[in-house]
Amino acid sequence: MLPAALLAVFALCAWQVAAHGPLRAFDERLGRAIAGSPLPSPAAEFLADLGNTVVALPVLGVALAWAVWRTRAVVRRWWPGPLAAALVMAAVPALVAPLKALIDRPGPPGPLAGETGFFPSGHAATAAVAYGAAAVLLLPLLRGRLRGWLIAAVVLLNVAVGAGLVRRAYHWPLDVVGSWCLCGCLLWVVLRVRERNKKPPT
Repeated sequence: MLPAALLAVFALCAWQVAAHGPLRAFDERLGRAIAGSPLPSPAAEFLADLGNTVVALPVLGVALAWAVWRTRAVVRRWWPGPLAAALVMAAVPALVAPLKALIDRPGPPGPLAGETGFFPSGHAATAAVAYGAAAVLLLPLLRGRLRGWLIAAVVLLNVAVGAGLVRRAYHWPLDVVGSWCLCGCLLWVVLRVRERNKKPPT
């Protein structure tokens, strides 16, 4: 149910962007307003950079290593979850790059003005999958309030990355939202794989 809803929202966003619909017009007004917000440019640049592969991939790598080390002795099939996380991370550019080329959306006025291929956002997708998959792997290893704190931290981190991307005029808001919807489906796959393979050894 959740993946279908996310894909429906993604399809709506993609259609509106490609067809120059009213949602795209509102999106561009909102993007210009956010780009002119008082959030300091260096802070926005730092937040946007958290979606860079050189930052996000090592975080996922550490989470993968920790999850493998903690679970391989107590879970019968410890490898499907980490493998699924690695595969969906590898799937991000394979999904995002063709969509960027197909929709060919111009970027906002700013440092990348004149270029095209902005929907969906690669940085937002990288952050969503890397930090989200890391959380999915680590949640079973945590107890009590730590789980809630981890979920809240990942959500806030991704919102911050999206805000930084829009504030620095690297993307429109719908570019970010589209990536979140697409990557929500990928994270659902990781979650389902992990849930099906967490039984203790017999």
